[in-house]
Amino acid sequence: MPTPSMEDYIEQIYLLIEEKGYARVSDIAEALNVHPSSVTKMVQKLDKDEYLIYEKYRGLILTTKGKKIGKRLVYRHELLEQFMRIIGLNEAKIYDDVEGIEHHLSWEAIDRIGDLVQFFEEDKTRIEVLRAIQKVNEEQNQ
Repeated sequence: MPTPSMEDYIEQIYLLIEEKGYARVSDIAEALNVHPSSVTKMVQKLDKDEYLIYEKYRGLILTTKGKKIGKRLVYRHELLEQFMRIIGLNEAKIYDDVEGIEHHLSWEAIDRIGDLVQFFEEDKTRIEVLRAIQKVNEEQNQ
């Protein structure tokens, strides 16, 4: 199982490949705000652990294992962002909060959050009820 740091790299590599068709060390470094040398070290580790195939100066490709995990990590991130929007979190805080919690939740917790998102999205009046409760609670806390 990949570490949280490995997950960040796999997720970003997956996104870059989906967006551009490739992922270069410099692109990964820029996206993750790290030094290219750090990316090279991690890419070598991910290659060793068979999440991707890395050839120096030629680039990298995700293995089937890497693609599967990358897709699931992107799903997790997008689901948590969706959940944060539903519960009414300020848009400016969503990305940082998701980054802060995504590695600390079990896949079972992610599945249950997915159920909750589905519950709210199947009937938008449920979101309206939630907003009404939040408004009452905010007024009481002032």
